[in-house]
Amino acid sequence: MTCESGALPGILRAMQSEEQLASAAADQDKPRVGWKFISLHALAYTGTWLALLTPVLVTIALKVRHLAPEHAASSLSLVLGLGAFFALIGNPLFGRLSDRTTSRFGMRRPWLIGGVICGALALLLIATATSVAMVLVGWCLAQLAFNAVLAAIIAVLPDQVPAAQRGTVAGVMGICLPLGQVSGTFLVQQVSASTLQMFMVPAAICVVLVILFALSLDDRRLAPGAVKPLGWRDTVAIYWVNPRQHPDFGWTWLSRLLLVLGTAFLNTYQPFYLIDKLGHAAVEIPTLIFQGILVQTVAIVAVSVLGGRLSDAIGRRKVFVVIGGVVYAMGLWVIAAAPDYPMFLVGMTITGIGHGIYFAVDLALVTDVLPNRWRDAAKDLGIFNVANAMPQAIAPAVAPVILATSGGNYTWLFAIAGAIALLASVTILPVKSVR
Repeated sequence: MTCESGALPGILRAMQSEEQLASAAADQDKPRVGWKFISLHALAYTGTWLALLTPVLVTIALKVRHLAPEHAASSLSLVLGLGAFFALIGNPLFGRLSDRTTSRFGMRRPWLIGGVICGALALLLIATATSVAMVLVGWCLAQLAFNAVLAAIIAVLPDQVPAAQRGTVAGVMGICLPLGQVSGTFLVQQVSASTLQMFMVPAAICVVLVILFALSLDDRRLAPGAVKPLGWRDTVAIYWVNPRQHPDFGWTWLSRLLLVLGTAFLNTYQPFYLIDKLGHAAVEIPTLIFQGILVQTVAIVAVSVLGGRLSDAIGRRKVFVVIGGVVYAMGLWVIAAAPDYPMFLVGMTITGIGHGIYFAVDLALVTDVLPNRWRDAAKDLGIFNVANAMPQAIAPAVAPVILATSGGNYTWLFAIAGAIALLASVTILPVKSVR
């Protein structure tokens, strides 16, 4: 018995080595992808964020305010909070199911098409809702559906893109989320007279872009006999990657969590900051926030693609992630000390540069450190996506404590947010398997 127990770690290490060799061999066999693939992939990813973020930024708040004007704030918190919970559980779950899909249509395509159609129908339910309860149900369903799409879209990166091109493709994907934000805000302004159109125009664009990509995709196919039935251990593993066995993945996950937490403080509290610290009127806030997001997005687009291609060219990832976190922290500190709106825009521009550098390469880095990117890519990337969703719940819980202890000082709040973003740079340094 003692001999068998002592041999077990060696056996596990050998199995992990074989899996890593298989993943490496699969990477080497991949042909380089062309700009047609990259463009369709990026457009589908942008469309998904367009449909998913526009309700968060604008339309759900307006719908809830119309249905329950006296309890709008609490109702909105309930809808978005419960929706975020479904996003947390949905992304790894659908990622795991995608990894095990043996459909003759492929592993990712059924989830792309099925998810985007269900997501659009869920947004239609919200648009036509007659109560906050209907909005709540619709938003939870939308989060599940669109996170199924996100899990499949992200998994296409390790599926299809060779390691030498991942920085370039990840750099392009790094601009998709901010483009989705800006596009959604712009579209809502154009169709603001119709609640139905405010929800369904972004949804329709998303459906077209995702289905176009899905139909063009040379999807992986998994033989029915290649997967075993799920046991209870497998169910637990859907939401867990052991950081002791896979420390590089754990450090990369923690780095992303900290960076997004820093951004969550900014995204959540900039309206109150502009009113209480800089003295702007509430009626000005939508325009001021749109201008801030616009300059930030321009900065992201300007550096993201360049950063990703440069990362591929020199064969390094960590240095870009470290620099991105440092620059983002500097932007938050500029915002913390800003005496007026023009300086706030300078800070937003700096955060955009940091965001572009960090996210252009971080996605390629995590793809490089996946425990088994050929077998569990979508599931593990779903777990990684938890680091994007969790800060949206942490920031609203922690920020009131910081404000209460500092006498409502938003300078102190954003200074701490900058320090958290800086830690994102520090926690990427222990990664060993990627330069």
